Amino acid sequence: MQANYLSEEEDLRVAVDAVKVARRIAEADALKPVIIDEYVPGRQYQTDEQLLGAARRFSQTIYHPTSTCKMGNDDMAVVDCRLRVHGIKGLRVADASIMPLIVSGNTNAPSIMIGEKCADMIKQDQTHG
Repeated sequence: MQANYLSEEEDLRVAVDAVKVARRIAEADALKPVIIDEYVPGRQYQTDEQLLGAARRFSQTIYHPTSTCKMGNDDMAVVDCRLRVHGIKGLRVADASIMPLIVSGNTNAPSIMIGEKCADMIKQDQTHG
């Protein structure tokens, strides 16, 4: 999956501004005594161009990709309500990609629940169908 991070002009500006804001927070009187040094990107990155280069080098998402296999019956839907892939017999998707939106917490527990629910549906289909 190619997420195209930092591919839009607005993303570039926000990345540079985020480092500047984090630095201002770290330099606040309340934090300054406990801040030893800047670890990433590092004080050697000062200009906007340098900060952007650091963002390209060091940035990563903390989120797990989700919500790429829409559930439903419309033209954009990949799976139906029983997680069966439209148009491919015998194939289901049972992971975080069927989530309509990313959850606010870790995706592990919801992904386990999705897998367990799918297993139950497969058993039901084998028994009744």
